[in-house]
Amino acid sequence: MAYKNLREFVHLLEAKGLLKRITTEVSSELEITEITDRISKQVGPALLFENVKNSGFPVLINTFGSYERMEMALEVGDLDDIGERIEELLKLPNLKDKSLFGKLKLLPKLKKISDYFPKTVKNAPCQEVIDKNPSLDDLPILKCWPQDGGKFITLPLVFTKDPETDLPNVGMYRLHVHDKETTGMHWHVHKDGANNYRGYESKDKRMEVAVALGSDPATIYSATAPLPKQISEILFAGFLRKEPVKLVKGKTIDIKVPAEAEIIIEGYVEPGEQRKEGPFGDHTGYYSLADDYPVFHVTCITHRKNAIYPTTIVGKPPMEDCYMAKATERIFLPMLKVQLPEVVDMNLPLEGVFHNCAIISIDKQYQGHAQKIMNFIWGLGQMMFTKMVIVVDKDVDIQNLSETAWKVFNNVDPGRDLTIVEGPLDVLDHSSPIANYGSKLGIDATKPLPGEGHNQEWPDEIEMTEKIKELVDQRWEEYGFED
Repeated sequence: MAYKNLREFVHLLEAKGLLKRITTEVSSELEITEITDRISKQVGPALLFENVKNSGFPVLINTFGSYERMEMALEVGDLDDIGERIEELLKLPNLKDKSLFGKLKLLPKLKKISDYFPKTVKNAPCQEVIDKNPSLDDLPILKCWPQDGGKFITLPLVFTKDPETDLPNVGMYRLHVHDKETTGMHWHVHKDGANNYRGYESKDKRMEVAVALGSDPATIYSATAPLPKQISEILFAGFLRKEPVKLVKGKTIDIKVPAEAEIIIEGYVEPGEQRKEGPFGDHTGYYSLADDYPVFHVTCITHRKNAIYPTTIVGKPPMEDCYMAKATERIFLPMLKVQLPEVVDMNLPLEGVFHNCAIISIDKQYQGHAQKIMNFIWGLGQMMFTKMVIVVDKDVDIQNLSETAWKVFNNVDPGRDLTIVEGPLDVLDHSSPIANYGSKLGIDATKPLPGEGHNQEWPDEIEMTEKIKELVDQRWEEYGFED
């Protein structure tokens, strides 16, 4: 059974000793961040602060801050299990087979997908308390880092709709609290939320927005997933949960939100209205600079009785968001393999913070094969932001960064193997000379093939004979070593 809501997940974490309750009074300004940062660097437990100064809401943080908790959140023994489910779903029958039998073979998979579509309910726990004269000051919103421009909502599920199609979108965009009734809306220019906003702006029309805090774990994760715009995040959450997400219509806006959420913030964004947002201590480990962003006006806050305020902090890795990124790596690898069957594995290192580095192993077949992979990655959705793509041969264990570094450092000839291109960069990239655009590096660390400019003999790797390995294995304890 899927988690009904966030608190069911919290109860399970506590039962397994993976959550710590803190009853000492703490401040939401910097103190919670310092505590959580120390715990996250130790890969410590989820934290529930029950006594937050000047607030009646407990704060839940570091919820997904380990591989184990991320696997528990998505209810799998291994994150690769989800990728295998996706891979099986992508193995559609031959669509060219127009016969009745061919169509019948397709029905079970279509039925399975239809089982994940969200269901709408009339009454919901997230609307047990309704405040149409709301104040954001009532929520224990964190000021995370000393140079932050203020308090930030950092784990929001931001619901918008396409102005042309009404297609819903859910993204995770931080909200800088300007005052008790307004926040910044930090959707990057490349994101679907920003695209929806531009559509409303072109019509000079107010845009309704809902912000959900604390849905079930799969729905929270899905808001971060790099899905094509045509695929609903809520449908994807249903796929992950193997059970549909229940939605309820907002009290003041025509947007449906997770019925089991802890807190819902309803409001709107006016076309053309902007205000300075930031700076903010970001997942790169540096402060992202202040800039102008749209303003979100709060019209209503609904919440559960005794609601929990879920949040996160980002900064120098590893942090909680790193484990969500690793889930994305494993979940979406099969989709990459459908388009690039020669891909063996992919590693997005924690130190690369989502968009700075992708390491890919391939079954190399022809000259220029690594460059094909690089160019494909730079043309693929949010992976277009990848600043460094490293390609190695299939026998390299790219989850072992030491082995990977050994191969790269030894195999690369800079004049032959480095490719530099220009294109879009992530908004948070501070190294490029201008915002949102700059250069990217491809490193071909594969063994050169004839025609790739390598004229001397390529040496064999040092390796012991199997006979001697077996002999030493048999006599290991005789040498005085423990097995």
